Amino acid sequence: MNIEQILAILIFVVMFVTIVSGKVHRFIPALVGAAFTCVLVLFLVQSGTEKLWHILRPYDFVHASWWYGTHEAVQGLSAGSGIEIGGVNWQTIVFIAGMMTLVEGLAAVGFFRWLCLVVAKVVNYRIVPLLVTFTLLSGFLAMFIDSITVLLFLAAVTIELARLLKFDPVPAIIAEIFAANVGGSATMSGDPPNIVIGTSLGLTFMDFLTNTGPIAWVGMLVTLGLFYLIFRKVFSRPTWGDPASSGDRYPEPNEAITNRSLFKINSAIFILVVVLLLTHAETGLSVALIGVIAASLTLLASRKRMYHIMKGVDWRTLLFFLGLFITVGGLEATGVLAKLAQYIGEASRGSTFIVISFILWISAFSSAIVDNIPFAATMVPVIRNLAATSGFNLHTMAWTLALGTDIGGNATPIGASANVVGTAIAEEEGYRVSWGRYCKYAIPATLLVLGLCYLYLVLRYG
Repeated sequence: MNIEQILAILIFVVMFVTIVSGKVHRFIPALVGAAFTCVLVLFLVQSGTEKLWHILRPYDFVHASWWYGTHEAVQGLSAGSGIEIGGVNWQTIVFIAGMMTLVEGLAAVGFFRWLCLVVAKVVNYRIVPLLVTFTLLSGFLAMFIDSITVLLFLAAVTIELARLLKFDPVPAIIAEIFAANVGGSATMSGDPPNIVIGTSLGLTFMDFLTNTGPIAWVGMLVTLGLFYLIFRKVFSRPTWGDPASSGDRYPEPNEAITNRSLFKINSAIFILVVVLLLTHAETGLSVALIGVIAASLTLLASRKRMYHIMKGVDWRTLLFFLGLFITVGGLEATGVLAKLAQYIGEASRGSTFIVISFILWISAFSSAIVDNIPFAATMVPVIRNLAATSGFNLHTMAWTLALGTDIGGNATPIGASANVVGTAIAEEEGYRVSWGRYCKYAIPATLLVLGLCYLYLVLRYG
């Protein structure tokens, strides 16, 4: 390797280790890594100015096809240059920013707490039905909105009901975390790795739903049965009193609504955005444009609370994505990821079976011990190069990478952002979730679902 490649790897490794350490917010090492990458590419890489321009990709915003029409602008091709560099995935950043704005608007009017309490009331506040319905609700919501948001509200309501019904909420929260990650693997807008994969490769919501969706929900139902068997002793304990005859002790769903008119408007916006996501392959709307629509309508409906909604958006996470894409773009511009793809292609000997095995299990293992977002962002250009140089089906590798990163991230408390959020909320409320307790439940379930995914991928695509 030349000096440029060594430096690019060093910058990436230092950034990655700092992110994993958790001592500072992950956007800081990502932006620092991006700054060093820009200097490296600009001064040491041949045609550095041109390659840096294609890493930053500011021209994406002025291309009409990037907003509407074909998906060519999000497939990592530099316009007319012949240089294939992914660079900053603005589709991902704009879409996530828009959905964050929509979620803040929904949260402000009490939508998520209302939905949780409606489900609780429907099952008459019974513990076992609550476990089942909240787990399924977690998986379903994670198909459309960020799994972090799902856990923020679902875990809080679970703890609130646990105190009323006198049961340990930790098993339920672990099940909800698992369901959010599995449900998120079913669509492009679910888990952040899927957004990165889908927008980078020009895949649609329905592409994910028809390829990763079936096995995701098979895995969901299987693990729901497993968690029920594991937790049945905890949740079979009788509660104090009879919920059926004392419903007035429990919070009513309508109490969660803070503004009825805004509640209806924001709920309608949410439904519209879901419809746009389901049909964006047919309408030609890019996910970035859908994100802009979601944010614009939300801010327009909540004009008086616009500042508070914008303040609630997680800008640090958006900066993290920006820095991450630039740093990974440095690996791509220096040829590091092309070499990695070449090694994988040579080791696979042209076998799709070997490639599926390698990508799924390496992705799952890596995502269990480090955040799955940086891993997915790094692997996207690798599989794109692998498809171009070794002839493997790009979409098959995309589904394998999505399932490996999403499902594998379930195994440990730090494997995915939803895990960190869910366990942190529990600990803030006095329910400590140790690594031993979490992994005791999550690792068997993760291996079970990964095994199902492996069989599915090999039988359908191998």
